[in-house]
Amino acid sequence: MVEAELGFVAAVKTLHLYLTRQIVASLLMTVMVFTFVLMLGNFLKELLPLLVSGQVRFGMVAEFVGLLVPFVWVFALPMGMLTATLLIFGRFSADQELTAARASGISLLSLVTPILLLSLVLCGVSALVNLYVGPRCRVAYNELRYKLQAEFSSSYLPEGRFIKDFPGYIFYVGKNRKGDLEDVIVFAQKNETNIFMIKAPRAKLQPDMANRRLNLTLYDSKHFTLGKGRVLSSFGEVELQLDLEPEKKRAEKPPLSDMAFPQLLAEARDLEQQTRAPAVPREGSPESGPGRGNASERGPKELLTPVLFQIHRQVAFSFACFGFTLVGIPLGIRVHRRETNIGIAIALLLVAVYYSFILIGQSLDTRPEYMPQLIVWLPNFLFQGVGAALLWRANRGG
Repeated sequence: MVEAELGFVAAVKTLHLYLTRQIVASLLMTVMVFTFVLMLGNFLKELLPLLVSGQVRFGMVAEFVGLLVPFVWVFALPMGMLTATLLIFGRFSADQELTAARASGISLLSLVTPILLLSLVLCGVSALVNLYVGPRCRVAYNELRYKLQAEFSSSYLPEGRFIKDFPGYIFYVGKNRKGDLEDVIVFAQKNETNIFMIKAPRAKLQPDMANRRLNLTLYDSKHFTLGKGRVLSSFGEVELQLDLEPEKKRAEKPPLSDMAFPQLLAEARDLEQQTRAPAVPREGSPESGPGRGNASERGPKELLTPVLFQIHRQVAFSFACFGFTLVGIPLGIRVHRRETNIGIAIALLLVAVYYSFILIGQSLDTRPEYMPQLIVWLPNFLFQGVGAALLWRANRGG
């Protein structure tokens, strides 16, 4: 009797070790695949042109990638865990290994206990990445990108071509020697009828990354007004400021989506203090300038809701691995297929359902009456509830 019990315990431990190894191996592979796919867009858009042109070294590209990986893991870890459970338990069921385990008296719940514990460990890892590491790496990534722009600012005005990257200006540079320009022509348009041209034999291009702009100084320039005729109106030294990000507001603080958890808490506290006794500025006062009047007329809840949404979103994301695991195990058994493409297709469908709630909440983050900070918790409750029910039925052989 004792020997039989010892043999049973040894068999359970062997199955635990076998399933855990399979899940971990598949998890590493799927996380690597999803990380690569999610990073591909950023790489093609921001890094590949610089790498091909020889403006950056491979080591700097590796630094870029290293900073971007933790931010991508916010999404890749839950997706990888879901895919791994679907694939492994689909094969485990299709190969009749689950049937053999049940025939030996081993329940499904006892089999999946290490996998559920692993998913909880991954929730802790996700929390660390979501709340602290990911946002900070994203900010560092942006700062490194701005630094790179400063080091290679001359690429903004390459020689021998017309540059139309800056609104309201068209540039032509004869020569560019690391920011020392020669034979520069600038076409500027104030309105549809007022167009003027500046010609300068030499110029200097200097980056100002603190304000995300380039300072262009034209020496010995001549100023022409284009219209009815070419009339010389002025000459001398001209300074132009070229905004690197004309459509983005410059701010000392990172955007809410790039703030770490402690920063979001501090932001929420500041807003609560500022909105306890809000003062509505009078029309025409300095506080009622562009972009301020609308904000000042908004209620305290409308100002605070976007911050609360980001706080709840980061915390809710941390529990995605557990919900995906609860759903992935019984679904993999029900699908009863060994094919990898079936498991990946189901995983992508479930991920789309999960993150659709996040997108809905994000679209309502300025509407406190809909409580968007609570919408981000709905997919966790839904997946965990449905997964627990399916797992209970699968344990009973249903």
